[in-house]
Amino acid sequence: MARLALLSTSDKTGLIELARHLVEDFGYDLISSGGTAKAIEKAGLPVTKVSDYTGFPEILGGRVKTLHPRIHGGILARQDLPEDIAEMEKNQVFPIDLVVVNLYPFEQTIAKSEVSFSEAIENIDIGGPTLIRAAAKNHTYVTVLCNPSQYESYLKELRQGRGETTLGFRQTCAREAFWHTASYDQAIATYLLNQPIVGSLEETTLTAEFGIAGTQIQSLRYGENPHQQATWYRVGARNTGWAAAEKLQGKELSYNNLVDLEAARRLIAEFPADEQPAAAILKHNNPCGMALGSELVEAYEKAYAADSISAFGGIVSLNRPIDAPTAAKAVQTFLECVVAPGCEPDAAKILKKKSKLRVLILPEFNSGSAQTIKAIAGGFLVQDADERPETTGEWQIVTEKKPSPDELAELLFAWKTVKHVKSNAIVVTRDRATAGIGAGQMNRVGAVNIALEQAGDKSKGAVLASDGFFPFDDSVRVAAAAGVTAIVQPGGSLRDRASIDAANELGIAMIFTGMRHFLH
Repeated sequence: MARLALLSTSDKTGLIELARHLVEDFGYDLISSGGTAKAIEKAGLPVTKVSDYTGFPEILGGRVKTLHPRIHGGILARQDLPEDIAEMEKNQVFPIDLVVVNLYPFEQTIAKSEVSFSEAIENIDIGGPTLIRAAAKNHTYVTVLCNPSQYESYLKELRQGRGETTLGFRQTCAREAFWHTASYDQAIATYLLNQPIVGSLEETTLTAEFGIAGTQIQSLRYGENPHQQATWYRVGARNTGWAAAEKLQGKELSYNNLVDLEAARRLIAEFPADEQPAAAILKHNNPCGMALGSELVEAYEKAYAADSISAFGGIVSLNRPIDAPTAAKAVQTFLECVVAPGCEPDAAKILKKKSKLRVLILPEFNSGSAQTIKAIAGGFLVQDADERPETTGEWQIVTEKKPSPDELAELLFAWKTVKHVKSNAIVVTRDRATAGIGAGQMNRVGAVNIALEQAGDKSKGAVLASDGFFPFDDSVRVAAAAGVTAIVQPGGSLRDRASIDAANELGIAMIFTGMRHFLH
């Protein structure tokens, strides 16, 4: 009897070519179901329908097709075990040597806008994962292919092995198969965990179960340092976030580039393009310059001037498409990456002068994950992403002096920026541009001193933002002595009263936001 191959695919890419080679070059008989059988028949190739092979029809609107002992016995049989061979002969079960299955497009379905719950449920594949898992379990004898990208290497393997695959090849396929079904189940579980429970009023973004599965986008040259291996993974079946970004030019992205680009995305997302042009320059995951302007080039120039030394080798993110004037300024210094929602043709020509400069187009800057994940020994931590829109609506003025409307707008700019600086973080701004940034300090007044020293004379008439409360009044006094006129901070210290009294004594305004923005 000819060797048997079972084919049941949702994605028909490469199916007919594979089927033709199996029949014409390697003498396989094909078993198939539903739309896959129709596609093979239409191509003029011989195929036996699963229902004819099993003697049992498809039922329940196609929900049950391949779940039959004659199918699964043929896949799971240990082909060199006498007991299994005897049972197969007794029940007229024949060995199936190849299983080609890919699954209902569940992730693509739930990615559609306004998809109904019932539509999502109907796109949960049952028979497919069962076939894949059975074939992968029995990979000592059976080859399983769950992705069209495997077909070419499989045919090459057959040609080299005169119709046989090696155990090593089957092991590789089995490993990919189990990862494929695990990722598929993870997507379903995540979707269901995010659905409201009927009759329950409880709302939570985090549950007792949490998992993540990824598909490799590309292997990276190395991690943070040359001795560390690194890979970039995509979450989900479709490209979103950085996986959807278009690289117009430049060298391959590195691990550190991607980490910095994500920090740049989060910061620039605070400043909608329809409000005012914004530019950010980051280095080692921290802003070194952030500014708004009447034109994009003005915003870039102000951000660059904020700390031109640190900007060297930095990451630039813009909230509007790159225009020619901004591109002309950007190529005047060494930068690692520039990211924006678009790039005008004239700007692209200018940027090509720096052929190694990585230029990326990210159409949607508000594309971050709803949660952030951090690995720890024996597990990982998950939290809601700190991406709540910032407004002044819930702010509380706690001093006798009230900020002017312009100071209030400046304070909001500073507050949005300090949120993206490593803690302990202090940002001093003036004229909608950072003047000094104190990042990652172990004590808050130390961060204040660094920010004010960097700001120099620009601290006169400036405002100051702190990502956490002041434990003592020393930060207020140092800021006032440097000429700062207004402060924004979360509040919440046992010694808040001392800081308020100091601000009143020194004649500066202070606002409590009621929200902390630690970043580690």
